[in-house]
Amino acid sequence: MRAQSHYPGQHAGKFALPDQLKPAVYSFDLKDVRLLNSRFKENMVREQQWLLQIDLKRLLHSFYVNAGMYDASEGGYDEIKKYAGWESLDCELRGHSTGHILSGLALMYAATGDQIYRAKGDTIITALAGIQKTLNQDGYVSAFPQEYINRNIRGEKVWAPWYTLHKILAGVIDQYLYCDNLQALAIAKGFATWAYKKLSPLTQQQRATMLRNEFGGINEVFYNLYAITGNANDRWLGDFFYDSRMLDPLKSGIDNLQGTHANTYIPKLLGVTRAREIENKNGQTDMATFFWKTVVDHHSFVTGSNSDREHFFKPDALAAHLTGYTGESCNVYNMLKLTRHLYIHSGAIDYMEYYEKALFNHILGQQDPQTGMIAYFLPMLPGAHKVYSTPDSSFWCCVGTGFENQAKYGESIYYHTENALYINLFIPSELNWKNKRLRLTQQTRFPAEGRMIFTVDEAPLSGMAIHIRYPLWATGGARVLVNGRPRKTEQTPGRYITLNRVWKKGDRIEVDYPMQLHLVPANDDPSVAAVVYGPVVLAGAMGSGNFSARAPYSDPTMHNDYYTYNYHVPATMDTSLVLDPASPDRGIKKIAGQPLLFKAPVQPVTLRPLYDIHGERYVVYWHIK
Repeated sequence: MRAQSHYPGQHAGKFALPDQLKPAVYSFDLKDVRLLNSRFKENMVREQQWLLQIDLKRLLHSFYVNAGMYDASEGGYDEIKKYAGWESLDCELRGHSTGHILSGLALMYAATGDQIYRAKGDTIITALAGIQKTLNQDGYVSAFPQEYINRNIRGEKVWAPWYTLHKILAGVIDQYLYCDNLQALAIAKGFATWAYKKLSPLTQQQRATMLRNEFGGINEVFYNLYAITGNANDRWLGDFFYDSRMLDPLKSGIDNLQGTHANTYIPKLLGVTRAREIENKNGQTDMATFFWKTVVDHHSFVTGSNSDREHFFKPDALAAHLTGYTGESCNVYNMLKLTRHLYIHSGAIDYMEYYEKALFNHILGQQDPQTGMIAYFLPMLPGAHKVYSTPDSSFWCCVGTGFENQAKYGESIYYHTENALYINLFIPSELNWKNKRLRLTQQTRFPAEGRMIFTVDEAPLSGMAIHIRYPLWATGGARVLVNGRPRKTEQTPGRYITLNRVWKKGDRIEVDYPMQLHLVPANDDPSVAAVVYGPVVLAGAMGSGNFSARAPYSDPTMHNDYYTYNYHVPATMDTSLVLDPASPDRGIKKIAGQPLLFKAPVQPVTLRPLYDIHGERYVVYWHIK
């Protein structure tokens, strides 16, 4: 979900239809939050470098080929070095990365204000407008022919054409919302005109057959377009992609996730939720809430990630699925989008507890700090390691969502109501709430320590409550100071600490949550557990022998090798810890002067945050003795 653009105050004047569902809390736009120096900012800078290095001739090559527009006499799109992997001309998902990159550029422009990202997005939009015009197919624009859609309708084998079209349309709409690109809106309207003409004649049987193929969040994006245009045909398109076969059981509280493709399933709920916001129909929120709780409580690892070989498995069977193919990054991306929707509907703090877990333990560590490349999976196999993409030979789905993930770290740090501020994530940043004349700076070394300092740089004219999340993991209590004076904390973990006063420029809030070591056992086997410090999953660093973290992905012909990759885990590797589960700090000691570095002397093994382990084997789930 992109900066909650559909709520009041976001992208003013760009929506024909106001949402009928009144939020419990509102998000800030990305332009209102600026990241300060931290690991999150470092990830974002690496993503910026990659976005700017993307060669648009190579990126758009397949679009031009599909439209018959390349011209060898001018150097020729047929002569350039083409991108490989999932953007190669023999991959049926070609073109999806262009959509993600359009979104990434739009989000990065919003997050930084730097015109270079807007300019690059403008260039892509101009190219797509020309391609759409040349195709002259009632608004169709894609890197593959319409025959892929026809195969989908006939039930013939084809790799997710509507999934790819969703990414393109979502990126185009983001260019309109964040970068004010009217040409992008015209492309989106033309595309929707084609889609309605293509789909409206289909029979119910053709529709049911087509919906069995993965279609991503195309329902969500058509609802977003409907909110912008008010065109009933756009709403019809959103409704068309309602998958009753998968979604109706959720209405009855049935967990039907086992065996389903996770990243096919999760976006269906995003569309349902978006429809609920626009028209306030009963039922959709309950359906999405049940799905969310089911995934988080019964299908997710300690990192907040889920799935094995991209599929949901038997509820709670975590210990039985510690493989090298767990935790697809796209799933976490979409779960965080759903989490934001549901938090805004309810204001329930549980959603932000999950958000922090998944953001710090999966998304933050998805990127390789050396290269900026992206990991498809987060393996839970003891002794496995992360495997990364390449700059021009991968372009998997998780690379695409990675272009967005690293650009929008600022989207869930702060929320607000009419006269109250909510601080949910502890990330160094500056907030500018213009409507209330409140500017606030957050300084912290979290999670290296549990201390945060919030400084009021500009104060509102009247009193205001500031609510600071008191995390469930803060079992050691909370220390709160306002301008150096202690404040009594009546709240308990899992609630908000509320400070209500007339704030003045220079006011300073200091909050300290001492962090504790604790074990999180697998749902199906209490003798298998992960070590966690505060919210941070610690992993045992097991060395870098006998593997290359970037092989064999350097071979551009290998599209699906992540399912056959052999981690060659040494048979002699010890994946056990001698610990008292009730008092893990007796067996694991913090190393003095080394934040977030721990030793288990008996083994011996060093533990540090999973997000900081790269180019090395690791263990997350241990056999506890």
